[in-house]
Amino acid sequence: MDENKYQHEKVANENPMDKNGLGNHLPSRNQTIGDIPEIKTATGAPVTDNQDTMTAGKRGPVALEDIWFLEKMAHFDREVIPERRMHAKGSGAFGTFRVIHDITKYTKASIFSEIGKETKMLARFSTVAGERGAADAERDIRGFALKFYTDEGNWDMVGNNTPVFFFRDPLKFIDLNHAIKRDPRTNMRSPNSNWDFWSSLPEALLQITIIMGDRGIPSSYRHMHGFSSHAYSFINKENERVWVKFHFRSQQGILNLTDQEAKKVVGMDRESHQRDLYEAIEKKIYPKWKMYVQIMTQEQADSMKNNPFDLTKMWLKKDFPLMPVGEFELNENPANYFAEIEQAAFNPAHTVPGISFSPDRMLQGRLFSYGDAQRYRLGVNHHQIPVNMSKGVENPHSFHRDGKMRVDGNLGSELHYEPNSYGNWEDNPKENLPKEKGGDVYRYDFRKDDSDYFTQPGLLFRAMTKDQQQVLFDNTARNMGDSTLQIKHRHIYHCYKADPEYGKGVAKSLNISIDDVDLNLPPSDSKENLKKANNLHPELNIPTKPVDPGREIHTNTEPYVLPEYDPWLL
Repeated sequence: MDENKYQHEKVANENPMDKNGLGNHLPSRNQTIGDIPEIKTATGAPVTDNQDTMTAGKRGPVALEDIWFLEKMAHFDREVIPERRMHAKGSGAFGTFRVIHDITKYTKASIFSEIGKETKMLARFSTVAGERGAADAERDIRGFALKFYTDEGNWDMVGNNTPVFFFRDPLKFIDLNHAIKRDPRTNMRSPNSNWDFWSSLPEALLQITIIMGDRGIPSSYRHMHGFSSHAYSFINKENERVWVKFHFRSQQGILNLTDQEAKKVVGMDRESHQRDLYEAIEKKIYPKWKMYVQIMTQEQADSMKNNPFDLTKMWLKKDFPLMPVGEFELNENPANYFAEIEQAAFNPAHTVPGISFSPDRMLQGRLFSYGDAQRYRLGVNHHQIPVNMSKGVENPHSFHRDGKMRVDGNLGSELHYEPNSYGNWEDNPKENLPKEKGGDVYRYDFRKDDSDYFTQPGLLFRAMTKDQQQVLFDNTARNMGDSTLQIKHRHIYHCYKADPEYGKGVAKSLNISIDDVDLNLPPSDSKENLKKANNLHPELNIPTKPVDPGREIHTNTEPYVLPEYDPWLL
């Protein structure tokens, strides 16, 4: 046999997911049966025949009297609930968080009250843009949502696998959704719409640089870091506030897929990340993450040139070093995916005493939108679904009453108003938050306050190796597809502002001469100037041919690295 042909076939049959080290797949067989296998109706009556419908004669029509067929079909027609508008495709598992360092000087939250304290938790990982049936191995942000069942109530940390986001104002969130989802005419995703939106927002460059880099497609959910991204606040026993960002560092290290590997994985297994997480836990290869926090005082926040609550920027680790807090391990797969993962409702508004919010505009928007979305998807009483219940609280006493699917006794005959003469429904003024700095309520143009969206992408670019920079150039070129020349020039300009070599590299991979790009667009220091810059060259509004630079450079293997030595964490 020809040796070159053998090597070619060997490479062709390799599975890029083998790098995750799980070995052979587990069998798909499910032999789980109920305690009493006989079928019964929803009201407990026996089902006499699940093979044949009742008919009027051997060959006649189905009878309306066949109540089992009616019940079975009616329930089936309603099995599917609305999928999440974003983060629809996801995987999850249960585990335990354990405190390993004392941070009680910063927060009174009971979950952190003593070293060694353990708290049960749930994690859900997801892609963002794809629908519930999309492939796992797509270039996209990953959701990183954690639910801690603390003894003071559920704390939901709803983050991503990137420390920043595309924009800083929640009014743009709906536009992002519409830009990256399906085009209303073609019902397909449009690179032009995607990149038109991204490149129209200079503040998106740092997020774009991360997602187009070699960490843009994790090889599994186990091999990626997590971030709160937002700033939150800690409140201590003296009612003093500091600002905080959370980091969750994968103890498995970082492993990623190249564009070419991901294309192969999608063709082989659209459930690659679901399979990896499930099989790792079944094989008792339990994934772990360490929790760190960055702390910022109010005085430090006041002295910062940039807005510290801007979601498009990191807090530099040299100024705000990462402090270890604890670690969590995922060690239990859900017994039923729909009940425990699809119905899991995460909401950043779910906090506990000692953990609160910040003036981050995006966080403020999410405090409403997440709970509102869950009430739509799951109903107003979704907190009664077991996976969402406050399992750690000894005596939950929720004021809410009635509503569809109330199943917990509805507080019985307990009086339901406050104030009253009987001492029921007492509030907890001791848990009031310290006062925040405020100001006049107005629609402030944040660009006039801070329009530097190029320094941090430049820092990240210069922290990359030459190979990582080339991967960034090539991934960007492939991903931009047939975007118009206007959009490609606009993005090259933004990259050039971050670092001239960044702009030149992207231009070269796109087969565009940097000399043809207008590098003197108006500064994006106001809404007016941003609009002017984005529309200065209508003559370039012509589709282009997709570009594939034809290179595959592997930069995707990295053992666990301490955060202070991670060049991707600024």
